[in-house]
Amino acid sequence: MKGGRIIGFGDYQGAREYDLRGAYVVPGLIDAHVHVESSLLAPAEYARLVLAHGTTTVIADPHEIANVCGAPGIDYMLAEGVQTPLDILVMLPSSVPATPFDAGGAVLMAADLARFRGRAGVLGLAEVMNVPGVLSGDEDLQAKLDLFEVIDGHAPYLVGKDLNAYIYAGVQSDHECTVLSEAQEKLLRGMYIMIREGSTERNLHDLLPLVNACTAPRCCFATDDRHADMLAGEGHIDDCIRKAVASGLDLELALRMATLSAADRFGLRDRGALAPGRLADFCIIDDPDRFHVQRTFKRGVEVVDAGYRRPACLTAPMHVRVPEPGDIRMTGRGEARVIGIVPGQITTRNLRYPVDAAGIPDTGRDILKAVVTDRYRAAGSGIGLVNGFGLKEGAIAGSVSHDSHNIVAVGAGDTDILRAITEVIRLGGGLAVASGNDVTTLPLECAGLMSALPYDEVVQRLATLEGHARRLGAIENPFMYLSFLALTVIPEVRVTERGVFDVGAFSDVPLFYE
Repeated sequence: MKGGRIIGFGDYQGAREYDLRGAYVVPGLIDAHVHVESSLLAPAEYARLVLAHGTTTVIADPHEIANVCGAPGIDYMLAEGVQTPLDILVMLPSSVPATPFDAGGAVLMAADLARFRGRAGVLGLAEVMNVPGVLSGDEDLQAKLDLFEVIDGHAPYLVGKDLNAYIYAGVQSDHECTVLSEAQEKLLRGMYIMIREGSTERNLHDLLPLVNACTAPRCCFATDDRHADMLAGEGHIDDCIRKAVASGLDLELALRMATLSAADRFGLRDRGALAPGRLADFCIIDDPDRFHVQRTFKRGVEVVDAGYRRPACLTAPMHVRVPEPGDIRMTGRGEARVIGIVPGQITTRNLRYPVDAAGIPDTGRDILKAVVTDRYRAAGSGIGLVNGFGLKEGAIAGSVSHDSHNIVAVGAGDTDILRAITEVIRLGGGLAVASGNDVTTLPLECAGLMSALPYDEVVQRLATLEGHARRLGAIENPFMYLSFLALTVIPEVRVTERGVFDVGAFSDVPLFYE
């Protein structure tokens, strides 16, 4: 190695030599699609954590902070990203807000994105989630597509002629496949398939049969959304490799997906392989069966953890009205639309239950109240019902609520719901569990999305939060499921600050069927 690049293989003599004592060298791992903000960590702390797991490059979409702060959020992520050895390469957010119905903290038009084109570290246009806009020829969305050659997709369940039209518009990849037939159809139409394994979006097992020696060049790994505790406990792309191999995939194919396939997808011809002229990005593993990363090298230099430095934080003041009991009071009876949580998936089911509002919470059927409070314009709160959280008492709330990031809460009683929401507002953004006078919190002072704390402390605080929630009966990873309750671009039904939203109909709908 010289100057951060690989010279070659053979009988060389170096000014500095490393005896790896029989270990294995593999290229630096690449995450093909991730939202750094979803780790709950500032970029430098995220980098400290994933570098230790052999990841040397991530393709990041900063649309979470862009939905809160607009273009300054993208500037912030780019500026913070260059402060770390990890290459945080950016795909610009295509949909801020996610849909014409949503009202977050900003609106980014094609002209707003154009100023980032050609900037160091910017690769292309991130997940195009406004599928109706693509299919209808929305002018501003088309202008965004025209800005870039590299364009990522976001099209759950899209098939047939609509899929053809979506690809024809210029979209090249998708990370939202949840069933094998969907991934096969998209692959056969020329798309790159990013097999996702996040905290709650666990699609690897179902999609892995897609991968063979012929298809591996078009398949990559993506984590999309992983909280810091999963990154610390299970790993990052190294975890995807271990799971893939344990499920029967050849190690060589798993490595290809985690390195060269991802590099090729984004035209990164300077990395992804151990070859002359490429960046000397690699990691040392103990043995192929265990695939535990021992050391990581970036541009030929061993990564040594420099320790914690307090990050700069981009704040996002909340213009919010603390809900009153009457604001979240539910009335009516009849057959209701209930959001059904799907374990291990980002999708939900539209469940139909006979409901009397006076009987909510209905812990016997696990039907709880969900509340979304507008954090930007003090526009009030919307309510819905959800099945699958498991809470028998208490409530949880957070300011991480994809994609608009209003304040979202679920609970087994209005008093605790209001207490949890109030605590999130008091923090200026964060996560909270409330049960009576017992309140547990994690402040997220960076735009209400990321903590300024060291990653190990965030992991500890998450464990305390989840422990509190689990004692109240909550499912595993309750805050990640909570964060997707208002995500209006993923089927089937959601809740927003306006109320219930039917993704299939692409419209607000009443809680009760007429």
